[in-house]
Amino acid sequence: MAYIDTNVFVYAVLENPANPEGVYARAMLEKIVTKKIPASTSILTWDEVIWACRKELPFAEALSKGNAILTFPNLKISDATTAVIKIAAELSGRYSLKPRDAIHAATAILNGEREIITDDSDFDKVKELRRISLAEAGR
Repeated sequence: MAYIDTNVFVYAVLENPANPEGVYARAMLEKIVTKKIPASTSILTWDEVIWACRKELPFAEALSKGNAILTFPNLKISDATTAVIKIAAELSGRYSLKPRDAIHAATAILNGEREIITDDSDFDKVKELRRISLAEAGR
């Protein structure tokens, strides 16, 4: 199973014609829908998608995009528990990760995942995870 970082969903929604991330992100999400890749994310992805999309879209549309994650086919959504936050605190200190990145990394690690699909190079520091770029994953 691969962990899906928030930017995959955001790129899929906010396609920029000058960058191929949206194409790769939608291809990645299609692989999840068609069960070609088992995937998971944190419940915090809901918040982050809305937060990022509300800058470019009307709030109602941003909320709709975030809510779509809650029923996304074949996507396991993990809760942000105290155990996740405790590990996130350790990872944040060890790797100088931002709190949200640390929560995503901790969620993946606690669920036994070893790969994270993201274009966020901050995850390269996390020795417990292998980062797969959108370009690599979306092919």
